[in-house]
Amino acid sequence: MAPPPGDQRTREPRRMVLIGLTGNIASGKSTVMAILHEFGAATLDADQLVHQLMEPNTPVTKAVAAAFGPDILDERGAVHRQRLGTIVFRDPEALRRLEAIVHPAVGRAIETELKRWQATPTPPPALVLEAVKLVESGRYRMCDALWVVVADREVQRERLITRRGLSPAEADARLDAQPPLAQKLKLADEIIVNNGSLYALRRQVEEAWARTLANVT
Repeated sequence: MAPPPGDQRTREPRRMVLIGLTGNIASGKSTVMAILHEFGAATLDADQLVHQLMEPNTPVTKAVAAAFGPDILDERGAVHRQRLGTIVFRDPEALRRLEAIVHPAVGRAIETELKRWQATPTPPPALVLEAVKLVESGRYRMCDALWVVVADREVQRERLITRRGLSPAEADARLDAQPPLAQKLKLADEIIVNNGSLYALRRQVEEAWARTLANVT
């Protein structure tokens, strides 16, 4: 027999679904995450964590400056991310050195945030963890569902040039440095194609959200 309406004693605590959200640069991950936030999900952006880790006088900032030189810092003493990107996205070895510094620190920050959300007395229906290297780092395994956002290369290139102010050469360098999508697509529970309008994207996200909550919970 089902518990009567309003009887909280026999109800199971609501489980928070963990959605892993990934995709290559300029595919539209942030837009998808913003839509999911509108639907009631909490969000955790790994790139925002990187920003925090690269503020002045942090261990990561000190390690990056030691590896790439003091000129990599801005006037505040934070890592100048565009300056750093110019170096690492043209040099695979430099990119590996940077990832060896940043990835462990990001992993620890993610674990801290996940524990904080999991300890919330009234958790949201889902927490979205957005990270470019979610699959490569192996962190996708902690997620209940993996979403991959994709876009055609020319669409990504245009976004990098018009929205982020990169030169065509800089845009191409960043796109060329991205990991291949094949493994991500193989593991994906949902694939969101973001080549068109915001309306079309929102429809896809809405349908994937409903499927994910139905399948996981």
